[in-house]
Amino acid sequence: MEIDSLSSLERREILLTDIRNAIEVEWANPMKMNNDDAVLRSSLNLSDVDSAYARMRRFAPLLQLLFPETKANAGMIDSELIDVPKLKEALNSIHIRGDITGRLMMKMDSELPVAGSVKARGGIYEILKHTEILAVENGILDSYEDDYCKLASPEARKFFATKKIQVGSTGNLGISIGTISAALGYQAIVHMSADAKEWKKELLRSKGVEVVEYSGDYSEAVAKGREESDKDPDSYFVDDENSQELFLGYAVAAKMLKTQLIHKKIAVDKDHPLFVFIPCGVGGAPGGITFGLKQIFGEHVHCFFVEPTQAPSMLLGMVTGLFNNISVQDIGLSGQTHADGLAVGRPSGFVGEFILPFISGICTVKDKRLFNYLRILKETEDIFIEPSACAAIYGAVCMGKSAVMDEYKYDNKLGKYMANSTHIIWATGGSLVPEEEREKLLKQKG
Repeated sequence: MEIDSLSSLERREILLTDIRNAIEVEWANPMKMNNDDAVLRSSLNLSDVDSAYARMRRFAPLLQLLFPETKANAGMIDSELIDVPKLKEALNSIHIRGDITGRLMMKMDSELPVAGSVKARGGIYEILKHTEILAVENGILDSYEDDYCKLASPEARKFFATKKIQVGSTGNLGISIGTISAALGYQAIVHMSADAKEWKKELLRSKGVEVVEYSGDYSEAVAKGREESDKDPDSYFVDDENSQELFLGYAVAAKMLKTQLIHKKIAVDKDHPLFVFIPCGVGGAPGGITFGLKQIFGEHVHCFFVEPTQAPSMLLGMVTGLFNNISVQDIGLSGQTHADGLAVGRPSGFVGEFILPFISGICTVKDKRLFNYLRILKETEDIFIEPSACAAIYGAVCMGKSAVMDEYKYDNKLGKYMANSTHIIWATGGSLVPEEEREKLLKQKG
């Protein structure tokens, strides 16, 4: 017992040393619980996800009216699930050992309508819920069974124009919140950190959104945005660090993915495990997606986050047990990365501790790999995604080549089922990137 404890402590110290030195690491979560036990201790459950999904269904007619591009999915914010066999072949050819086995797929949230990233799910959902509450309380909607297209009327827009929506963002959440808020008629204000791309700021301004810029990082933008919003009783602040509504909006993706897997006749059970790899910044999107997937698929889905080596905020918080009470800057890391959506020094105060019993593990990746994967994906599948989204590709690679992941598969008795497994790379953004920016990124060396 004492030897095992010492060994565990030594492994933790070695891991923390590697994290501090910005070395790529793989971490299998020793605190992951049996799914039934994790669900029992959770303050949220499947009924909360179902409720969020039902709300999105109520708003679907309005979304089709405001955003015609959503008509293909009957007003639901969803993306394709596609096979990427050429990418799998290319990745297997460049890594020395441990081929990616099973079926490799990509969830194309990089192409989500309205906002072009995974943030469209949670961001739009939170604003819709807030809007629904205001509309019912103020008589714009008679009830939750009313025609939600009323919310596009001149009278409704005049009312929403007296209200503000504010958010702090590195870019993609700001695009999501700003776009839907402006479309509904709100005064939309996005507080953006220094690492936010200029084209994202200009895109928001073109939609009538006010952009407030800061010289500091993501945490400063959130803090300043919250401070400004708190001064105004007619202002609503979307708190990416702590929002349960954002979290549930992301979780809805799991219900849609289940339908897609059924349509493609892809089983998820003991004999057919599902592995999902998601880029992680503050943690809301990957946490919400993971929670939703675990509610639906239980023990048969294995979710891994992937973070930059200079900004492994979620990993650091979980390994130390300090969660949002420690930042990557506290251990000498810069928090700076070309994966701008992942440039987060301190993780969500809500998500980290909440999702710990459900998550399988975390990998970290150097920026140079992201640009290599960006080019490989473009060359093999003719798909473009943001560098931050490419982090998920490394998760699939780690599952094949890492000794830590080999141990995880052994501990979870997955070895003989890997040939039947499905691996999903969650592509989190990219479709709104201007063509000239794409060309620059494809030439970037990291």
